[in-house]
Amino acid sequence: MFIPLYDTNRLRHIRLQYVTIGLIVANALVYLATTLGGENFTNAAVLGLGFIPSVVHDKVELSPEFVVIPESLSYLTYSFLHADIFHLGGNMLFLWVFGDNVEDALGHIRYLIFYLACAVAGAFFQGLVAWDSQVPLIGASGAIAGVVTAYLILYPRVKVWVLAFARIPLRIPAFIPLILWILFQIVMFAAGGEDQISWACHIGGIIAGSVLVLVLRSRGVPLLAGTDGEPDPTPNIQQPPVPVEPAASDGTPAQPAPQWGRGAATPRD
Repeated sequence: MFIPLYDTNRLRHIRLQYVTIGLIVANALVYLATTLGGENFTNAAVLGLGFIPSVVHDKVELSPEFVVIPESLSYLTYSFLHADIFHLGGNMLFLWVFGDNVEDALGHIRYLIFYLACAVAGAFFQGLVAWDSQVPLIGASGAIAGVVTAYLILYPRVKVWVLAFARIPLRIPAFIPLILWILFQIVMFAAGGEDQISWACHIGGIIAGSVLVLVLRSRGVPLLAGTDGEPDPTPNIQQPPVPVEPAASDGTPAQPAPQWGRGAATPRD
């Protein structure tokens, strides 16, 4: 539908998005390690580190040679595996464009917790809708869906450069492509879209991201920021001038005119 390229949204609370950079590097290194190891090594990594609902739910037992971690850890490890360079590149591009500002809004530690929690939520939701599935789930899409949703809630009107239909460059408010992207995930999940893509994982990440960003954002970080990523300025409402009665002929100083047609009562003993 669209490819994000760049946003005009500066960092305000951190100097460098080193958690986002670290996650991109980690995903790239895992991909290189599993790819360079050959096809057998790649398959073993997918089976041993991918999230397999039927294995996690004790419906099927994984062969001992593929058991390298406790089954519960696969809720996280699956998100660092990718099927090919396009799978990796697409996820990391979304993370690069949108992750830095979400990290800026949450802070480094809370952003890392947010990212990993969205990955867990993606696997959890996939496990709910495909309880007995023996197909390994891999990819960072669940976590990325959470990041995209958080960006939409934080910075809906910031301008982003995108390639629409992978060929038309546009500079548009972020809410346009991001809402369309989220709606597309929902429609494809409801329609039972392409089997090779886990739409349920995306939905889990979207739900987690929309909730966690409200809880984990740093104090003072606004929601629904303006076009420059800052909160809209508070209108400067000026009070109307108080009418003043002219000075009396005996030299008595001028006094404010009584409001609403009635003078204030003078207290008496």
